[in-house]
Amino acid sequence: QVQLVESGGGLVNTGGSLTLSCAASGTIPGAAFMGWYRQAPGKQRELVAEVSSGGITKYGDSTKGRFTASRDNARKTLTLQMDSLNPEDTAVYYCRLNRRITPLANYWGQGTQVTVSS
Repeated sequence: QVQLVESGGGLVNTGGSLTLSCAASGTIPGAAFMGWYRQAPGKQRELVAEVSSGGITKYGDSTKGRFTASRDNARKTLTLQMDSLNPEDTAVYYCRLNRRITPLANYWGQGTQVTVSS
């Protein structure tokens, strides 16, 4: 069983920065992706960034160039540096760990609120 705990959310002004952290506990399955997703009110959950176990990062279109995700496999952590924030980035940000080959695995954190004021 894996537990994911996010931290670092809060309120920031437009143009500001925040850093989110996700700490995983338990046995991390091999070849698992760790990622950040977000969900704004009335919208579907969307990919922000995900990092493969080998360190390859993929970003969502709306955050590319402004956000930077990094993963530390030894410490079982995932961070998200968010720069140039704007009100459209306001959402609950979730950490996810998923393995897409058998045995499949999919875990979510409880989420952390990010609010960007205009």
